Amino acid sequence: MRAELTTWGELSARADDLLAAVELLSETSDADLEAELERDAAALETDYSRERTALLFSGEYDDRPALLSISAGAGGTEATDWTEMLLRMYLRWAERHRFPTEILDQQEGEQAGLKSVTVAVNGRRAYGWLRAERGVHRLVRISPFDSQNRRQTTFALVEVLPEADEDVEIELDWDQIRVDTFRSQGAGGQHVNKTDSAVRLTHLPSGIVAQSQNERSQTQNKELAIKVLKARLLEQALEEKEAAVRKLKGEHVEAGWGNQIRSYVLHPYQMVKDLRTNYETGNTSAVLDGDLDAFMQAELERGLGDEAVAS
Repeated sequence: MRAELTTWGELSARADDLLAAVELLSETSDADLEAELERDAAALETDYSRERTALLFSGEYDDRPALLSISAGAGGTEATDWTEMLLRMYLRWAERHRFPTEILDQQEGEQAGLKSVTVAVNGRRAYGWLRAERGVHRLVRISPFDSQNRRQTTFALVEVLPEADEDVEIELDWDQIRVDTFRSQGAGGQHVNKTDSAVRLTHLPSGIVAQSQNERSQTQNKELAIKVLKARLLEQALEEKEAAVRKLKGEHVEAGWGNQIRSYVLHPYQMVKDLRTNYETGNTSAVLDGDLDAFMQAELERGLGDEAVAS
């Protein structure tokens, strides 16, 4: 904290120096001083923006990799297609940040798209960024699966978990975990659909389920399923802690899916709007292509403001 206070003190001192230079420049014209002032102001803005963004990632697990899960809501093929669209959006966002990704598990839709998918997003602060995306995402468009070209509304749930490292105290009691093996569902190949390589772990006390079926061996799938299960148990512990804090503050704690956080409207107009921050844009194609940082930053700043008020 001392180092952080020193950094912000230095930024404040540099700002005071710049203000003094502006006052001096207003009294006398000096081209060299003006050029130096512009350079120093640009450098200060860069350093300030860097430190300000760093404040958004002050959570205990914000520096960790993330596990991103997307599940289709009600709506049949339209919902499974929306889930696949969201997967592409987040994969493109990860590419922009040079975050490596790996699909751990996915369940195909009956006609198109995905019923659910879980992706590991690696890289520093992957969870810090993606935690702003937790919640229900709503799509409004003319459905390509509707022969009458009617407007359809569908939903998908996005869950984001911090990856639990070895140093995190998440101990698994195997007496409380049911292990099921089954044949992978996929396009086929030498091993897929021929052996019981897929693994599903069920934590009996909580009902939490984690599974993996994309690897070729049962051992590899079990290791990945354990990683997902640990992350879900860690997230459950974090949610219980947050719920206890909200209860102490007198806030209503709502279980289940909760309210939608963002609407993606493609018809009759083009608009993506976050319902928590009211940040919006008409460039829907850019958002669906992974341009999400502005939405994430607005929500993270809102959360930072709530923490400041609470403290």
